[in-house]
Amino acid sequence: MHDEVLTPRGMERVFLLPGEFCISEKPVLMATLLGSCVAVCVYNLDRTWAAMNHFLHARALTQSEPLGKSGEASTQYLLKCLWQKDSAASRYEARIFGGSRSGSLGLVGACIGEDNIALARQILKEFKVPIVEEDVGGTQARKIYFNTADSRVTVRKISLRHKDYSDRKIRVLLVDDSPLVLKILTKLIEGSLQVEGCAVAKDAYEARDRLLETDPDVISLDIIMPGLDGLDFLRKIMQYKPTPVVIVSTIAKAGSSIEARARDLGALGVIDKDALGLYKGADNFRDKYLAALRAAAMSIMKGT
Repeated sequence: MHDEVLTPRGMERVFLLPGEFCISEKPVLMATLLGSCVAVCVYNLDRTWAAMNHFLHARALTQSEPLGKSGEASTQYLLKCLWQKDSAASRYEARIFGGSRSGSLGLVGACIGEDNIALARQILKEFKVPIVEEDVGGTQARKIYFNTADSRVTVRKISLRHKDYSDRKIRVLLVDDSPLVLKILTKLIEGSLQVEGCAVAKDAYEARDRLLETDPDVISLDIIMPGLDGLDFLRKIMQYKPTPVVIVSTIAKAGSSIEARARDLGALGVIDKDALGLYKGADNFRDKYLAALRAAAMSIMKGT
């Protein structure tokens, strides 16, 4: 997958999932994918200080909700952090993006987007930060890329795929730290008329970026991986970007506590590599694996 916006040499790239935010004193390229969610980009005109959030709804739904999920809490937090460095509102500018009616939420989605846009405007007005650009509303989703070195924001309008697989293949993100396993899974999928690979990742951190970039219909996820294991990553997926997941792991034995935990965390399918003879490339594995991916992709996810 080629990046839509090239990252300048030596510049860090940060992808924000729903409910996340970033504050930086050095030049970075912040990126995210927005539907009814909204992102507020704020930058200091004299410095490279900048911040961006990606919030899901205007105000917190519960007292224990993570800070980044609500626009009121996260936008105020970003601005207060920047104010600690430079409290002169005249040296800041802001841009607002998102708040579309895209997705399957219908009129409810429209209200969410409109409320998010209104909240962003309200908070910025309270802090007396001028809004110099808005790209909000409409029916399309947006990929945005915020280059804090020059405050430039690049926007790509996209149409989110309707979850109807009658005329297209199901797109799967393959996540496994074994190059051999990725090769085998890719080969199995390549022979399918109903499923296709959209990206591969060798660990949870790479998978996080691919998830945001490609917006897959389903994720095939290993458990034992370096850094962040598959179950911890599954928990984060279900919290910030609910997506159908099928666990494919040697430690996910039928009836085991690992299988139970994976399902409790939201996995819609759990496959034991050993039981299905993955490393032998068995046809039995192909049929059950592809069936599990299709079933998961067609399931209704909570929070979508």
